[in-house]
Parts: sequence; C-alpha cells; structure tokens
Amino acid sequence: MPYNDRSKNVTQGVARAPNRSMYYAMGYKEQDFDKPMVGVANGHSTITPCNSGLQPLADAAVTALKSSGANPQLFGTPTISDGIGMGTEGMKYSLVSREVIADCIETCVNGQWMDGVVVIGGCDKNMPGGMIAIARTNVPAIYVYGGTIKPGHHKGKDLTIVSAFEAVGEFTAGRLDEADFKAIEQKSCPGSGSCGGMYTANTMSSAFEAMGMSLPYSSTMANEDGEKIQSAAESAAVLVEAIKKGIKPRDIITKNAIENAVTVIMATGGSTNAVLHFLAIAHAAEVEWTIDDFERIRRRVPVFCDLKPSGQYVITELHRVGGIPQVMKMLLKAGLLHGDCLTITGKTIAETLKDIPDQPPAGQNIIRPIDQPLYTEGHLAILKGNLSPEGCVAKISGLKNPVITGPARVFDSEDEAMAAIMARKIQAGNVIIIRYEGPKGGPGMREMLSPTAALIGQGLGESVGLITDGRFSGGTWGMVVGHVAPEAFVGGPIALVQEGDSVTIDAKQLLIQLNLPEAEIARRKAAWVQPKPRYTRGVLAKFAALASTASKGAVTDPNLDQGSPTH
Repeated sequence: MPYNDRSKNVTQGVARAPNRSMYYAMGYKEQDFDKPMVGVANGHSTITPCNSGLQPLADAAVTALKSSGANPQLFGTPTISDGIGMGTEGMKYSLVSREVIADCIETCVNGQWMDGVVVIGGCDKNMPGGMIAIARTNVPAIYVYGGTIKPGHHKGKDLTIVSAFEAVGEFTAGRLDEADFKAIEQKSCPGSGSCGGMYTANTMSSAFEAMGMSLPYSSTMANEDGEKIQSAAESAAVLVEAIKKGIKPRDIITKNAIENAVTVIMATGGSTNAVLHFLAIAHAAEVEWTIDDFERIRRRVPVFCDLKPSGQYVITELHRVGGIPQVMKMLLKAGLLHGDCLTITGKTIAETLKDIPDQPPAGQNIIRPIDQPLYTEGHLAILKGNLSPEGCVAKISGLKNPVITGPARVFDSEDEAMAAIMARKIQAGNVIIIRYEGPKGGPGMREMLSPTAALIGQGLGESVGLITDGRFSGGTWGMVVGHVAPEAFVGGPIALVQEGDSVTIDAKQLLIQLNLPEAEIARRKAAWVQPKPRYTRGVLAKFAALASTASKGAVTDPNLDQGSPTH
C-alpha cells in the first residue's frame, strides 16, 4: 500500500470483515477499501462567528478528498468563543477547550485508525488544540484555518472585536458618547471569520503556515472570500499526496520549524498566547523547547509588520500586500529562517518561497523593509525575577517606556479587578495584581481582555501595570505581564503580594520584582495557606488536577509519554 499500515489493519483480512460491514452501511464499495481513510475534523458551529463559516470549507475538503481517491470521514470538534466568554466564568473553559479539542481529534483518529486528517478550525484554541492532536497521533495531516473576519467600520476607522472592549473603558471614562458606543458594539464584527488583528487566531494560523503545516497564503485569507474554499479543497488534495509519500507531522514539526514559526510571530507582533501554545505543541511533538527559547528568538528578530493590536492594520490588509509568504521571504533573505525545513507539500521552505519578491510592495506601510522595522527586537519578552522565578510573558510593543515601579493593587480574581477599574479606583502609577487565575487556580487561566481594554479606554494603558498568573487576549496591549509562574494557587510568589507593596516591571532588564527583603517574603510564604479549589467536579476540576505550570505550556499530560501508537 502507498500509505501507512493503519489501512491494512482496518480494511484487510478475513478478521476485518465485521469492520467492513460497518462501512458498507454508509455506502462504501469493495474497491473503497484500497483507498486511504482520511478524517475531516470539522470545527463548524454557530457558537461564534469564528466558526460559523467553516462548513463550506469542510464540504470542499470532503469533495476534494473523494476526487483525490480518498475516503473522507467527517467528525465534529467543539469550540469556545473567547470573545463571547471574555470577562465571565465561561472564559475558564477556553484554555480547557484546547485540551478537549486535542483529545477529541486524537480519539477519533486513533480510535478509527485513520490514515490522515484534515483539521479545520477558527477560534483561538481550535488551532493549538488541533496541532497538539496532529503532533500526538503523527499521521499525515494538514491544518485548514477558517479565515479571518473582515474589519468593521465606523467614522472612517477600522474596527475589530477589541474596539468593542476598549469602547467600554472609553464610555465609562466619558470619552465616548452612547450613540458611538452602541455603533462600535454593533459594527465591530460584520460577518464570519476569526478576530481581525494579529490576535491569537491569526497569530497561530500564521505560525502554522510558517511551520509548513498549512498551505502558503492560507493563514491570512478572509473566511467570506471564495479563495478560502478553494484553499480548503487544495489542502485536502495536498494531504492525499502527503499520505502517499509518507510525510508525517513530526517530519515537519522539528525544532527548526518551531523556530521558524516563532520568528514569524515576532516579526508580525503576534499574541502572547503563542508562547503557551507552542510550549504545548512542542511537548506533543516531543521537541525540546523551553520558555527561554522565545527570548533567544526575540533578541534577533525585528518587528516589521504594523498590525493591530499595537499597530494600525488588520490581517486582510496584510494578505493584500503579500501575506505570510512575503514576511517569510524577507526573513529568509535576512538569514533568520531555516530554509531547509520540510513542508506538507513536500517542498522545503526555500523552495516554497523561491518566486516571492525579496521586498514588499512599494507604496504601503503594512510590511516595512526589514532594515526599517517598528522595533529592532521582538515584542514578546520573557521576564524573570523573585515574582516569577519560572518566567512570564510581557508584550512590549506599542509602549513608549516598558518600565514601571509602583504600589500593588491586589485582587484575587479578574472580577474583583474589573469592578475596581470600572469604579475608577485605579490611578496612574498603580501596578494591578490579578491572581488565582492560573491553570490550576482559575482554573483555566482566563484572558484579561476586559480589564486591559477598559484601562486603555480610560487612558491608562501606558501608565498602569498589570500582572497576572492568568493570560491575555491576543488583542491586549499595554504594560501587561501574564503567565506568571509558579501561579498563586500553588504558592507562587504572586500569592504573597500585599496591597501597597512596591512592584517593578522592567522589560528592558527582563525583570519582574517584588521589592521586599527575602526574609519578609519567606515569612509570608510560611504563613500562606492554599485556598480550596473553586471546582471539585467536572471538566474544570479535571483540568485543575492535571494542568502543568504555564511555563511548560499548561499541558494536561506533563508526566505521560506523548508518543502515539506504533505505525
């Protein structure tokens, strides 16, 4: 057989006749058992606009698989909308859904012994969840991103979902009238597709393209444009060829390929969540990769794409001027990419980029010349210090001065902090501490877009620091530090901060510091008592029990062999 041995186990031999009977019930013919069985993991749902446009892509993939001589096996995967869940208890299920999606795809692919899988997703956790499963199962696979949303418009400005969150702060600060507030709310999301800036969904899709697990240009297409359906069909056909050639995910997801992905994330100003997710993807692929590797890449890669949230433009505009291939060609030319990495098409990165221009189109400012960047170094800094010995993540793009020392304003949940912000109790120079929102303590590591967007809307984005053991939305910018590890729930130093303590965030020195004598910190540590878990049953309790520290990706199998069945 031209593809892997899974098909032999499913379709050949007298002992497999009962298995074949199940296929006959679905209309299979005897000759179909000589074809590869290819899963289509379909994230379509009407929960969120990010996923509401996926069914046409799944239909196109199914048709293309049949035309390419494969048997498509369609199954569903769940999703949680970060934008809808943001600021609520429901947001605790967002990161958990990454693991649920991964487990779901792994279960179907291995349970049905599939020869390959097309994974189709839209919202933020669809991407890492799908790629974790792809790396675990290690059968030929391709990722099909559902596509970005087109921008909304109001009074000559492009809008994204973050515009609506920031409008809350502007409205409460009296900087926006009610008519404009409602208009922004109603116009921010004009159709289907994932949030339109270089937020988490578009960050991860771009990184997957850079890693070679998605087709060129596919990561920046708009969901509503016809080229997205065409790309989904082409992806399915490419996968069938990869099955025939025996190209497997771990042939592609190497350390150098992850370096390529992270390099593109830095160049484009991508989401802090990429740190957490690539730690988890590397873990699933059994690639040696640590939080310190992000800092190593950051120091050598400039940010030369001017994209929201800290820049001006949205992803559809990046696509118009050459998309991720243009960014990658410039990085390759500068010696910042590994051109010999394999892609799902069977070509190397260098071969794929051969005909891409060395320079971006003239007359645009979205992709700048690499020697005229917005920032000479990457924007995702790994900070360490006595407040986060394992490391944490700061997004330092868009800041005039990424240094602050101020009195701590301490909150044991996002909800408490948000109430104080909305009541205008936070002042310039304060450093907000939001804790017990980590992987175990939240549980689920909620994103803090509501507090950060409200601060920006109130005009405090550059003058107030915010530190949390939770996460941030890809749409967040400002003096913010997340993924603080160890987290408060396990007794990390963030649990010991008291109201009014002096705290320093210094992204220039990569420092996060509680300015107290070691003896006082030790005294508080000895007196600290772990709080009771917020959930004791159900999926959140399971996640809290299993999740690793954020500095290792908050994975749920930290001590288990990540290998897949022999094949």
